[in-house]
Parts: sequence; C-alpha cells; structure tokens
Amino acid sequence: MPPASPSDTNPSSATAASISEAERSRSAQIGAVLFRHRGWLPVPFLFIPLIVPGRASAWNWIVGFVLIAIGEAVRLAGVAAAGTVTRRRSRTVQRLVTYGIFAWMRNPLYVGNFLIWMGFTVISGVLWFIPIAIVLFAVEYTLIVRYEEGVLESIFGAEYLAYKRETPRWIPRPPAQRERGEHDWAEAWRSEISTFLQYGALVVLFVIKERVWSR
Repeated sequence: MPPASPSDTNPSSATAASISEAERSRSAQIGAVLFRHRGWLPVPFLFIPLIVPGRASAWNWIVGFVLIAIGEAVRLAGVAAAGTVTRRRSRTVQRLVTYGIFAWMRNPLYVGNFLIWMGFTVISGVLWFIPIAIVLFAVEYTLIVRYEEGVLESIFGAEYLAYKRETPRWIPRPPAQRERGEHDWAEAWRSEISTFLQYGALVVLFVIKERVWSR
C-alpha cells in the first residue's frame, strides 16, 4: 500500500471520503482483520523453522543472508521515501507516495518482509517449508493488500487508480517516468534499529539450533 507523505492538503478530505466497492468486498473485509494483526503473522514462519529439525550448510547461510539483505534494502527504501507513517496508516493520509521504490512496485515493505522471512527459512535448513510459506504469505498479503487498496481507492479515487494501473503490485518494474521525491534515510535507519536487533536474535537462535542438531 503506498503510504502518504505530508502535504498542504487538508486531511479532513480523506476522512470524508466515501467507501469504495473495493473496500467493501469480502476479501478486503478479511484483509482488514489480518491487517490489524499483521504484526503477529510472521510468527508461524519463524516458529516452524526454529523447532523443526533441519541442517543448514554454508550455502544456506549465504543464500539466506543475501535474501535478508535484499529484503531489508527494499524495506529501507520504502521507509526512507514514505517515512515511519508506513507503520501507522490511517484515513487521515494526505498524498500518495509514488516516487522512489514506490514507482517500481506498490508494496515494497511487504515484498521486503517476504524476502527476509524466506531468507531465515533458508538459513533454518527446513527447505520443505519454503513452498508452504510462499503460499501462506501469498494468501495473507494478497488479502491485506486488497483491503489497503480499497482504502486508498476510497480516499484518492482516480488518482490512486491511475497509479495502480501504471505500477505493479509485487514484481518491480522500472517506471516509465522517474518522479523525484524526498528520502529521509537517517529516519529510516533509526526506525529499523529494533528490526536489526530482531535479526541478530534470530541468527543467534538458528546458530544454537544448528549446534544442538549437529551433536
């Protein structure tokens, strides 16, 4: 969901927006429930790789770290462009962020998250879980995005629909026209500190798991 960034527009116009058909759809309603609990959704994707036996080779660690690095780079680019408002969206948004990474894809934060969790799954050595995780992520994120897109359509109408037509949802594509906009990289790095600490804790847990199963 492309987040909003500050502008001189009166935010009350967003709260007064009518509810679109897209937002009223059944998939969007399910997505709204998942959206409220999205902070807990990755837990099963970590719990299973952590408790299920699996052996990780050096290549597992290399490929896993590459996926995590790419995913985090995508996340950082999204937060730098949109600001930390991406973590607390509401109907008071004022302007779509359609530049930077958001000109390449509409949901860079979710794409980044997906790559990161796939990276940790590869590190775990529980490779049979990867296709299951892909399906679960696809279902959950698709429903959440249906809800978010419905909200944006309700607020921005034709402006969002035009952006939606030109920009892919998941697979990045170079934009036809490059739009410049402000990026706050310092804020993005600060906002990700807790995330980096979580990565460190997970790496330690997977190292412990590897040593336990190698005995």
